[in-house]
Amino acid sequence: MFQIGDKIVHPMHGAGVIDAIVRKKVSGVTRDYYILKLPIGSMMVMIPTENCDEIGVRPIMDKIASDHVIALICTIEVDKTASWNRRYRENMLRLKSGDVIEVARVVKSLMLREGDRGLSTGERKMLHSAKQILLSELVLSQNSSYEEMELRINQEMAQ
Repeated sequence: MFQIGDKIVHPMHGAGVIDAIVRKKVSGVTRDYYILKLPIGSMMVMIPTENCDEIGVRPIMDKIASDHVIALICTIEVDKTASWNRRYRENMLRLKSGDVIEVARVVKSLMLREGDRGLSTGERKMLHSAKQILLSELVLSQNSSYEEMELRINQEMAQ
């Protein structure tokens, strides 16, 4: 169980800090929820405490691990799948995995595709979400600003 103040990652929303643990009745069922405050966009997410493992909620990586992830970005291989539907499904599975390297792979492949051919509206939204998920964890683990981390990631992606 996590505590107030812990930094955790939700696979589909990104990293944040547990602001509170509350008991709420939702759809007739009373349960405990973590209130996760995300650093980007000041969004709050309610996560049922009992479903954290199923959802894939985990503690954020430490600074050493995040340095390693940033260093790996330039070496990440990306798929060149032509089919929009297949590419979208594969990228969605990567995001849902909660694996930061897979999220970085999605960001890199969509950024490269955007530079080559442009992105559809759906893929543009996915790129925005994936970048937010990646950056939110890196910002917290590196104790950095969003702008500074975005610049650093963009430089790594360009190599």
